[in-house]
Amino acid sequence: MGDCLRRRLCLGGTRTSLPSLPYQPPQLLPTRSSEAFSGDLPFVRRFTPREIEAATKGFTAVLEAGGGPHGGAAYRARFAGGLVATVRRAAGSRDDHRQQGGAGNGKAAFYLELQLLARLNHRHVVRLRGFAEGHRARFLVFDHMENRSLKECLHDPLRTPLDWRTRLQVAIDIAAALEYLYYFCDPLVFHVSVDSGNVLMDANFVAKLSNVGVVSDDLKRATTESFQDQVEQRRAGLVFQYGVLVLELVTGQSPGGDGELVRWVQEPGFAGSMHRMVDADLGGVYDARELRDLVNVARLCTRHEPGGGGGGGDGAAVSIPRIVRYLQGKVERLGGEARSRCG
Repeated sequence: MGDCLRRRLCLGGTRTSLPSLPYQPPQLLPTRSSEAFSGDLPFVRRFTPREIEAATKGFTAVLEAGGGPHGGAAYRARFAGGLVATVRRAAGSRDDHRQQGGAGNGKAAFYLELQLLARLNHRHVVRLRGFAEGHRARFLVFDHMENRSLKECLHDPLRTPLDWRTRLQVAIDIAAALEYLYYFCDPLVFHVSVDSGNVLMDANFVAKLSNVGVVSDDLKRATTESFQDQVEQRRAGLVFQYGVLVLELVTGQSPGGDGELVRWVQEPGFAGSMHRMVDADLGGVYDARELRDLVNVARLCTRHEPGGGGGGGDGAAVSIPRIVRYLQGKVERLGGEARSRCG
């Protein structure tokens, strides 16, 4: 890896500390169910369980069997007014109530989660559109992503392969979404796993993070030093996950559990095999400089620094905000050069 990249990303050192942002206690939301929710949330619609059932054709239009922070299955829904959305079954069954110590506690946690998710407003985070609450289940209604997941776009042989510019833009957009969730949201209680299954693509192949969860419904805990330490650990762990996602975008290979892609990019002679590792579906059509920049970013993200532990841990060599600024700067520079040549 060149010294230039390290200087740009690491500010002249062998390791970058996370940005020093001023800490301000979050504006705590009320926690009792009677206070946590009164009337409709701005820009979030309350649906009836009957509307949810009709829109999902009796819960037969299944998109996902289950999992994620919201617990239940996901369905494609078309509502009477024309809205096409994704409905996710949230934790809210009678069993959930018993585990949480009563239906009241579960209701309070659900409404607080609604308030927090409704506050998310970023072009590259899937937006909450509404919710529904019934006797036995609760539902969250999100924007529908017509082109499904990045994982399907990369690995489904029946799909048209993503071109290079789209892949580069996905890398930039997801980094921007992570910066928003982990540096600009207040309180910092959101969490998401970065993998190609959680990156969704809209009708124009704009990438958006999905399955954003709330780490804790106890917002008072978000003011403690121990919670802030956990935030720092999650930030650094995301750097590693992001690096793996970039490698998947470049190579078109599933990361798997054996860490083969990470081992490759950490090899001293990885640059010599870089072009042989590019996804064959691209047909050799890509920008060599952008490829080098992306792979070097992935190399930094997946480096295990001394004392940092595995999986990116506290030893992350670069932070998400620096990745965003670096990649955006590269694209702007190359775009400017192209305009100069055209002129």
